[in-house]
Amino acid sequence: MTTEDFERWGGAAGWSTRADLTPVETLMWRSERHPVQSSTSVVVIDLDRAPDWKRLVAATDWGTRLVRRLRQRVVDPVVPTAAPTWADDPTFDLGYHLRRERVADRDEMLAQAAQLALRPFDRTRPLWEGVLYELPEGAAYVLKIHHVLADPLGTVQLLAMLQSGKRAHTARKPVGEVDDPTSVDPVELALTGLRTDVAALPEAALDAARRLATTRPQTVLASALRYGASVRRLLTHAAPASPELSPRTGKRWTFLTLDAPLEPIRAVAKQGGGTLDDAAVALVLGGLARYHRRRDSELAELPVGVRVSLDRADDLGNRFAGAVISGPLAIDDPVDRVAAVRGEVLSLHTERALEVLDAVAPAINRTPSFVGAGALRLAVAPDAFVTTLPGPPRKRFMAGAQVEGMYVLGPLPGAALTVVLTTVGDTACVGVNVDASAVADVAALEECLREEVGSFAVGQPVGPT
Repeated sequence: MTTEDFERWGGAAGWSTRADLTPVETLMWRSERHPVQSSTSVVVIDLDRAPDWKRLVAATDWGTRLVRRLRQRVVDPVVPTAAPTWADDPTFDLGYHLRRERVADRDEMLAQAAQLALRPFDRTRPLWEGVLYELPEGAAYVLKIHHVLADPLGTVQLLAMLQSGKRAHTARKPVGEVDDPTSVDPVELALTGLRTDVAALPEAALDAARRLATTRPQTVLASALRYGASVRRLLTHAAPASPELSPRTGKRWTFLTLDAPLEPIRAVAKQGGGTLDDAAVALVLGGLARYHRRRDSELAELPVGVRVSLDRADDLGNRFAGAVISGPLAIDDPVDRVAAVRGEVLSLHTERALEVLDAVAPAINRTPSFVGAGALRLAVAPDAFVTTLPGPPRKRFMAGAQVEGMYVLGPLPGAALTVVLTTVGDTACVGVNVDASAVADVAALEECLREEVGSFAVGQPVGPT
């Protein structure tokens, strides 16, 4: 076992030890209406060979013992007086969560992965499932995971921590500390939340009285109006939705994957004065522009959901929020498109309400679940969501099989497609989830995205799919 392995596995042992769901996680958990308002993501990991099944089962069993969260389930109070909490699953059965299947080719594997994602979780069990698909050549491991267990970034980071740095078996791997299983009663959880609320009421009332006494009413009104205007701008579109990407049902998911050399994309981003996130958005917009031209549809722009840093305008912080920009379709040059996207993203940093979901989630969580579900539908969904994730920078192995690609397929919260670019070594692994009820010609969309990947890699070979 190398020092790097020891550090990575040590990090995995301390991963996600919070007892309760955060307010935003609680809102997602209680408001979920699968699959239209799904919080499920899928990660497809391409392997150079089928790993030994017994070794993979043993490695997965070890991983669930190292990361206790993988053996825990969510327990809700009987009434929403407190946040849901994590508790050990006394009936945890690895055989339920991990299985293997044989498929004829990669297309069949992606189709089965999409069907796996469309099936809701058993919410009384730990929120993950893994399937090893054995292909005539190579294999793919598909991990289905709920957002409250790990968001896409956390999922990729966790996988990178658990995977090995070498093909050979490592003996005497570390395991997590074995504590007594936690048991949570939903009734007692609700009563505890109620007692906490009652105890906090006098202090909360006193704080409110102090604020009213020291704040001018005109100042409060002006601040509320500015915040409301910001919320209104963030919830509405600068660009109208594309008629070529509707109607959307969110019930027909189709998975696509593309590869590209990473450095040319980074170079285009740098030339345009943007980040890799901006370049990913520009790449998707280029593919969508080609698709619209093929269908004789001329649009100047369409709404795109992007990730905005809450810390710094140059996107180097760790806190992010989702927002919608008007994505340009009429700019052919990728560098100029990146610059235009950068300008749109920078303009969002003046918005006061970027963290509106964090602000309202605690209050919404005290209401019935349908209220939260309705609140999440207030914002009109963009045509596409685009984001990037940092994957493992070096070679990784799963039970002796080398990881050759890692593709994140996110849910479709009202959008026609969700695109995630994950960096794996020197390759950009692009996962695309398409609402097939909204896109009339999915094959043409895939061709257009591949053509745009090629335009970002001029003079560079475009990788296999």
